[in-house]
Order: sequence, then structure tokens, then C-alpha cells
Amino acid sequence: MTADQVKGKGFKGALSYNLAKVEKGVAEVLASTFSRDDNAQAFLKEVNLVRIQRPNLAKYFYHTSLNFPVHEDLKDEQMKAIARDYLQAMGFGDNQHIIFRHYDADHPHLHILVNRIGYDGSLVSDSNDYKRSEQALRQLEKQYGLKEVISSKEAKERAMTKSELEMMKRTDEPSAKLKLQVLVKEVMERKPDIQTFISKLEAKGVNVLFNQASTGFVSGISYGYEGLQFKGAHLGNAYKWQAIKTGTGYEQERDRTAIHEANTRTIAHRAERTAASEGNGRTAGQRNTQANGIRANAGHAQNGTAPIPEGAGELQKQLEQSNRAQLAQAAGSGHEGNQPGLSNPKDRSQRKGHQQGTQQSGQQVGHSSLRHSGLIGDLLGVNDPDSSMAPVELTQNQRRKKKKKRGLSH
Repeated sequence: MTADQVKGKGFKGALSYNLAKVEKGVAEVLASTFSRDDNAQAFLKEVNLVRIQRPNLAKYFYHTSLNFPVHEDLKDEQMKAIARDYLQAMGFGDNQHIIFRHYDADHPHLHILVNRIGYDGSLVSDSNDYKRSEQALRQLEKQYGLKEVISSKEAKERAMTKSELEMMKRTDEPSAKLKLQVLVKEVMERKPDIQTFISKLEAKGVNVLFNQASTGFVSGISYGYEGLQFKGAHLGNAYKWQAIKTGTGYEQERDRTAIHEANTRTIAHRAERTAASEGNGRTAGQRNTQANGIRANAGHAQNGTAPIPEGAGELQKQLEQSNRAQLAQAAGSGHEGNQPGLSNPKDRSQRKGHQQGTQQSGQQVGHSSLRHSGLIGDLLGVNDPDSSMAPVELTQNQRRKKKKKRGLSH
């Protein structure tokens, strides 16, 4: 037995869908807590009377379908009991709900619509609801003697989701997830070492990223294929790092370099794809400069898991250092007589008063009005506070102490 869960902002769509099935004779209501289960308006009115206790809660609606194997021959009373036990296990035993049985598929299945808000205004938490649902299903299979389904944790391959299956029907092509599973399986069937595993997948257009610590220890793996990223767990247990580690005979010290190099290539590849998608409006020179910075930065990555900040390459660091040097030169050393254009004490006093007024008022000025500010202005923008770049001015007390210190030294 499997369950598909959906949380939403309202009952209307799901209710209309199920009532339409009832009108067509391919569904029926097995159980309901509502006074009228054949009238949508009456149904929604009762829901709103309870919902008014939590007007700010967006997703108060819970909808799940319970799907049984094709060969299961279940009577209405059995399915009703299973549905109610499932609701009890999920914490919805005392909540508004309606249970529909459908007959329009090759397997028995139920649709259950539930109000997450209780009659007393309490709210059923959706924390870990998928895990709790799977535990409830396994227990119900044993309790009612149903065919037991392998849990997702035990499955070697994760099944296609409903949306993936629908997409495959529309396009008449296997999904990227299915194709990736096939590619990884083909490589692993030949029992490769880790270097061969990486190179074979890269040759097939699959970029592998390992969660590698600076010590070389690897704790996880993910795959990039057709512009999509998949964790090993998303593909199934056979694609997790533990299975790959065992199947390739991995050794940490021996394979450390090969994994680090694979991470470097994968990071650079993903960053270049991002830059390409975002840089369609930039010039070719700008895109090349960014790509070079990305490659340089990727070469220093230790574990291959952190995203590469845009413009964080060595060239950018040198540019910022150059800007600081020019700014310091423009600001002067802070000593009397060394600041350009401030040799007159009156001028210094005026400048000091201007600085203090700027700091107090938070006034902003354009960098174009400052000497040697073109480069830093381009980097930071034109509206940074003047006080953040003003020369350091000594107070009268500090100047007096400096003069006294010079006299003692002589």
C-alpha cells in the first residue's frame, strides 16, 4: 500500500474533483463527518466554521490517496476501517474528513480529504508527515494481512513520482532520473575502481560531486545530469555513497586525489552553466573574465560542496587590495602637514567639522566628488557614506600628545 500526500490552501478543487467522480458513478463516499456529503456548498460552509479559529493559517487542507495492489480484493467496510486507522495514526482521528472510494483505476484506492484544524482550534502538525505515513502504512499492511510493500529506505531504486510519470507520458521519453539510474547501473555492473567510475560517468555526461572533507573523508555523493542535480538518496539505495564505496573498493588515501579533482571539475562545470544562463546579456569579455575567476576559485575548493561566490577569484581580491591602497593614498597618513590640501589649520578645522556633521547626519555623497575615487566608486557604487572613506583626523588632544612625545625624543 502506498500513500500520496498533498497539503493545500483549500478544499474546493479536490472536493469538486471527487464529487464529479461520484456523479459519474466511478466513486462513492464511504464515510464522512459532515452533515451533507453530496453538497459542495454545505460542505465548505462547515469547513469554514472550523477554519475561522485559525484565519491566518494558509495550508489547512490535507489530501491523501491510499493505493492498494491490483490483486487486493477489499470490501467497503475493510477499506473504511483501514482509512480510519490511517487517519488515527496520522493524528486526524478527531478532525473533519470525508473518505471517497474510486473505481476508475486498475487498483483499489481511496481519496481522503481532511481539515488539519481541529474542532477545538488545535492544529495537527505536518512535521515528518511522510515518515509517519510510511510507518503507518507498514503497520496497517501487517494488521490487515495486505501485501507488504518495500519501504523507500529499503528500495534499491526510487520509483518515479506521479509528476515524472505524467511527463514521460507527454513526451514519450524516459525522465532524466530514469536515464541516470540506467547509466550509473551500467557503470557499476563492471565493478570499476573509483577513478574508472568517475571517468565513465563523465564520458556519459554525468558530473559526480562527492561530499569530501579536508581530511579526505567522503560522506555522500550527488550526480548532475541534463542540467538537474540528484542526491544518491533521491535515486535509491544502490546509488548512495555507501553502495558506491563498496562496489568500487574505495580507499580514502589512494582515491583522495581522484575525488578532489572530480569535485573541482564538477564545481567549475555547474558554475559555468549558471554563468551562461545568467550572462546572456553580458559581453563575451565579461563572460570570459567571470568564467576564468570561477575556474580559479574551483581549483582551491577542498570538499567540492560549497557554492562558488561570483567574482571571488584571485583577480577580484587583487582589485580590492589595489582599491584600498589608492584609498589610503587619497586619505593621507593622518599626520599634520601630510594631508594634501589641508596644510592650513583653518582648512583642517573646516574639514573636521564637515566630517563630524556627515557622520552625525548620515549624509551620502557621490564618489565622483572625491579625489582618486573612480576605481573604488565603480566597485562600491555612488551612494556610500562619505564618512566610510574620510581621512583619519587627529583630535587636538592627540596632536598635543604627539608634539610632547617628539620633544621628549629630542
